[in-house]
Amino acid sequence: MASTSSPDTSLMANAIRALAMDAVQQANSGHPGAPMGMADIAVALWGRHLKH
Repeated sequence: MASTSSPDTSLMANAIRALAMDAVQQANSGHPGAPMGMADIAVALWGRHLKH
């Protein structure tokens, strides 16, 4: 993540990575590479840019 990374954003991104690994293992199919690589982007989008 960019230099604006905080411990909270790192924890959120790591949680996404762990969930991606668990989902792939539970499904016995797939590859967690994309979700693991895009976790920081997901945190930035949902935390800073999307209105929810």
